[in-house]
Amino acid sequence: MDKLHYEEMISALDDIEKEMNLHDKQIYLFGHCNATEELANLLLSRGYSIVAILDNNENKQGSFYRDIKIISPQQIEVNDENDTIVCIVARAYAAMAEQLKRLGYKGQIRKLVDYNTYADYSLSGKTIERMRHRAERGANNYERLREKYPRHFFFLCPFAALGDIYFMMSYLPYFIERRSIKSYVICVIGKACQQVIYMFGEHKVEVFKQRDMDEIIQGALYGRTSDFFIPHQDRPYVINLSNALYARKIPLEQIYCCGVFGLPKDTIPVEPMYFSDYPKLEEIEKNNGVILSPYAKSVTLLPLCIWKQIVDYYKSKGKQCFTNVVGDEAPLEGTIAISPKISEMKSVVERAGVFVGIRSGMCDVVRTANAEKIALFPDYNYCDTSWKAIDMYFIKGWENIVVKDGFKWKN
Repeated sequence: MDKLHYEEMISALDDIEKEMNLHDKQIYLFGHCNATEELANLLLSRGYSIVAILDNNENKQGSFYRDIKIISPQQIEVNDENDTIVCIVARAYAAMAEQLKRLGYKGQIRKLVDYNTYADYSLSGKTIERMRHRAERGANNYERLREKYPRHFFFLCPFAALGDIYFMMSYLPYFIERRSIKSYVICVIGKACQQVIYMFGEHKVEVFKQRDMDEIIQGALYGRTSDFFIPHQDRPYVINLSNALYARKIPLEQIYCCGVFGLPKDTIPVEPMYFSDYPKLEEIEKNNGVILSPYAKSVTLLPLCIWKQIVDYYKSKGKQCFTNVVGDEAPLEGTIAISPKISEMKSVVERAGVFVGIRSGMCDVVRTANAEKIALFPDYNYCDTSWKAIDMYFIKGWENIVVKDGFKWKN
C-alpha cells in the first residue's frame, strides 16, 4: 500500500471514529490483500478487535491473519445491524458492497480508500455535478499535455507498480515499431516508475500523482482521440483481458506481451541496459553480502519471523545483511539499512552476491543482476482466480520459493 493511500486510510478511519464508537461495533474487513492487512494492523494498534476478514476466494477461507480468521462473506453473523460495520480498502469496493446487500446485510459499509476516483456510485445531483467538473478538469489536463507535446502519442500508465512498468518497457519498442509511432511520451505515477523507464534508455516521461493520472485518463477516454494507449491489463474500459485468467493460467509477462501489446508469444523481451553504480559500494563486502527486500506496496507481506530466520541463517554464515528501505521503512532487525536508487540496485546486488526479496517489482528491477537471486512468494491466489502468485510471477533463472504455513528457511 503506497504512502498516499495509507494516509487516506488513516484519515478515513479518524473520521469514522468521530462518528461512532468502534469499540461497540462488530468489525469485519472485506477482501484479504496487502491493504486489508495494513488496515487490520491499524485497527489492532488502536485497540479494536476484528471479528473476521471476508473473502470470496475459497483457497483463503479458513486461514488466518494475526489470529483473524478469513471466512466466506456468506458466514457474516449480524446480531444487530446497528452494531456491525464492514470496512473495505480493497479495490473492488462496489462489487463487495453490492454482494453484501444481496446477502441481506443491512449494517454499515465503509470505504476507507478511493482507488477508483472517477467512479462514484451515487446519482445525487451533488455527485453528478462534482463528477462533471472532474471530467472537464481531466479533459483540460489532457489537452494541456497534448499542447505541450504536439503530434505526440501518449502512453498512460494507470498504476505506480514497478513490475508493470518493467514488463511494459520490455515490449513497448515492438509495439511502437508496429504502429510506426515516431514521437511519444510515457506518462507514469511517481519518480520510481520514471527511473525504471530510464533503465531502458532515453524517453520522454511525464510524472503525475495518482488522482491526476486518473483524471487525464478519463479526459482522454471521453475525448475519444486516437493518440493514446493505456498499457495495462486490468482496466475493463480498455479490454476485459483479466477475465481470461478465470479459464487459463497466463503469467503476467505473457499477458503484457500477447494481451496488452498483441505480440507473438515468442517475442524476446527487451532488457534494460542503463544502470548506475551505487556510490557507497565499498561499504558492501564483495560477494559476502545479502540484500534483503521485505517490503512491497501491493503484495501481502511475509511475517517478520520468516525474515528473522533468513537473517539469522546468513549471519551465521558470516554474511553482511542489508535491508533495502525507502522512506520511513525500518530495516530488519540485525541488518543495515540501504537505500540505493532504482538504477543502482543492480550494482548493489552484484556487489553483495545474494538477493532475497518478496516477489514484487523490485525483483524485476534486479532480475538481470549477476548474483544468486531468490524470490519469496506468499501463498496466496492472484485476485480471485485459482492461480497462485507463483503461477503469475515466476522468474526464470531465479530460485522461486512459496512461503506456506510452517515455513522453515534452509540452505
